[in-house]
Amino acid sequence: MAAAGRLCALLCLALAAGAAALGKRSPVKVLSDGMWRELLQGEWMVEFYAPWCPACQNLQPEWEKFAEWGEDLEVNIAKVDVTEQPGLSGRFIITALPTIYHCKDGEFRRYQGARTKTDFINFISDQEWKSIEPVSSWFGPSSFLMSSMSALFQLSMWIRHCHGYLTENVGIPAWGSYAVFALATLFSGLILGLVSEALETDWLVTTKGQKEDPGSSRPVSLTLVPRTVTEQISSSAIMWHVRDSQAIGPSQHGFMKGVLLD
Repeated sequence: MAAAGRLCALLCLALAAGAAALGKRSPVKVLSDGMWRELLQGEWMVEFYAPWCPACQNLQPEWEKFAEWGEDLEVNIAKVDVTEQPGLSGRFIITALPTIYHCKDGEFRRYQGARTKTDFINFISDQEWKSIEPVSSWFGPSSFLMSSMSALFQLSMWIRHCHGYLTENVGIPAWGSYAVFALATLFSGLILGLVSEALETDWLVTTKGQKEDPGSSRPVSLTLVPRTVTEQISSSAIMWHVRDSQAIGPSQHGFMKGVLLD
């Protein structure tokens, strides 16, 4: 009986420990594309990983242990699954896995040191990040360029999902799916070309057909006069001037035989 009771007690303790381990919440925060602006405030260490990456799998235990020190170091520890968040992968130009970024008050630095809990702690506590040049504002995650990259990565993932849906659920062959995307690309390019051409034509008509008069609020239309017409006008003006001079006479001009009268 005593042995059975002891065995039952050990079994209960094991079950309790397992339940506590399962119920314990990971201190690592999971970031999504809609939450990335949280990185602009405070201090963060962010890991970009993929579940299929062996190096990422080896890093996870050390990253979890480092996250337990986050509250003492006053730093937020987070991770991003690039397979689920392709927009963040493009926004931060993730070209290798795992990639770790240090973020502090809107400045982003790529961590290049050893990947152990102790090295992570020393990197924060000794402020080793100050010796690393921050990412240029042109390539920062909040720049227009990186926002465009994020949208491009999201579009590529959306196309991938659509391709999978068409081939697996609808039953369209792969070449049929490619044909659908090719036609959609041609159609969208045609629409954009027509819109840009219409806007350009409207702009040219507005700028060439009308010109703002500095002295009036009404537009003044510009009329091009041929060169032959201007020459005829100039010749007529000269003839009228000569005719008026002959009608007036030299005495009325104050001249008498080339001598100026007093």
